[in-house]
Amino acid sequence: MVKQFAITGIGTDVGKTVVSSIIAEALEASYWKPVQAGDLDQSDSIKVSAYTSNVTVLKEAYRLSEPMSPHAAAEIDGVTISHSQLQLPLVKSNFIVEGAGGIMVPLNNDGLTFADVIASWQLPTIIVSRHYLGSINHSLLTAEVLKSKGVDIAGFVFVGDENKATESIIIKHTGAKFIARIPIAASLDKTFIVSQAEKIKSQL
Repeated sequence: MVKQFAITGIGTDVGKTVVSSIIAEALEASYWKPVQAGDLDQSDSIKVSAYTSNVTVLKEAYRLSEPMSPHAAAEIDGVTISHSQLQLPLVKSNFIVEGAGGIMVPLNNDGLTFADVIASWQLPTIIVSRHYLGSINHSLLTAEVLKSKGVDIAGFVFVGDENKATESIIIKHTGAKFIARIPIAASLDKTFIVSQAEKIKSQL
C-alpha cells in the first residue's frame, strides 16, 4: 500500500525537517520540499539527503535566497510563487512533502498560503509539534485550519521530552492520532535518523 503524507509544523524551528527525514526513511519514500527560503547551501533537501539512506530527494520548485517568509523572499528575488507550480509531482511510490514554516505562511501577495496548497494536494497531513509555552494554542489552531479546509489529519508527531498534559489535551481536542515522540538529538546525523525511523515504522 502506497503511503503519501504532507508534513507541516505548528511554526518554524519545531523539527519539521528532522521528522520529515525520519518518516521518509521509515517509508523509503521520495521527499519534496517545494519551497526553500534561504540557506541554499545547506537546504532542507540537502539535509534530508545527508541524513537518510533510502530516500529519493526531488528538486524544489522554488529556491529563494533570503531566509524569510516565502512571499517576501520571492519578491526580493523577483519571482512570484504560483499555485500552478506547486502541483504534486507524479510519484507512485511512498512520498513525503514538507511545507515551509506554519500552514498560514503566505506564499505570494494574492493571499495564497501553505494551507491552501496542502488542501489542494489532498494528502493526509502530519503535524509536527514541539513543546513550548503557547504550543497547545499553535497546535490546535493548525489542526483547526486544516480541518476547515477539508484536510485529513494523519496525526501528531511531538518533538522533545514527554509532556503528558500538553500532548493529551492536543490529542483529545483534535481527535487526531498520536504517531510518535521524537527526542532532541544529542548528535543529529544519519545514525539518529535511521534509528528513529525503525521505531516509527509501525505507526505509519
